[in-house]
Amino acid sequence: MRHGKKYREASQRYDKNTPYPAAQALELVKTLAPAKFDETVEVVFSLGIDPRKADQLVRGTVSLPHGTGKTVRVAVFCPPEKERDAREAGAEVVGGTELVEAIQGGRELDFDVAVATPDMMAEVGKLGRVLGPRGLMPNPKAGTVTQDVAKAVTEFKGGRIEYRNDRYGNVHVPMGKVSFGVDQLVGNLASLTAEVVRAKPAAAKGRYLKGMTVSSTMGPGVKVEVGHIEELTTQAV
Repeated sequence: MRHGKKYREASQRYDKNTPYPAAQALELVKTLAPAKFDETVEVVFSLGIDPRKADQLVRGTVSLPHGTGKTVRVAVFCPPEKERDAREAGAEVVGGTELVEAIQGGRELDFDVAVATPDMMAEVGKLGRVLGPRGLMPNPKAGTVTQDVAKAVTEFKGGRIEYRNDRYGNVHVPMGKVSFGVDQLVGNLASLTAEVVRAKPAAAKGRYLKGMTVSSTMGPGVKVEVGHIEELTTQAV
């Protein structure tokens, strides 16, 4: 992949092969962010799992103590009696069978998270080919299939995010903005690390947390000391 001039210049201002303590790594990410907009800070966990095996998949949700800095748009698939609760909690898109049909008909997916009540999943399941590839399909493990739609909407809009491993065994998660203070970013990273450690599959053998890299949207990756990961888990709030 060919990177721009600012990215290449930023890459030369630190040792990309050296792992740093979390606070130092995140301070570097802030100073190395090349864009004029408020870039998202992201973390990638490299895990010792076999993503081809169903009993080694890592997936769930976690609430970040300082939020993500992003405005999250939530859609709720529910029966009519729960629509008011969903809207009052802040959901931007609410509906039942008619919403499913609208999406089947080509309606724009103008939301970041989809929540559904259990009784709606038979209908929502028809949208698998549309929602699935975009990571929007409601799932009980992710906390997006629930009777308490108001609580789910409030949590996701307040900083609760979903995570899951990719086909390479990595978990890639947004964890804040470059404008956040280092302490805020460290707090979010601590909560994420503790959650990923908690979600270790029983079937995973050998070393589980193999590495961690933090970066901004347009900036280079900075490695975090693996030995520092255990310390981070004790800082989670």
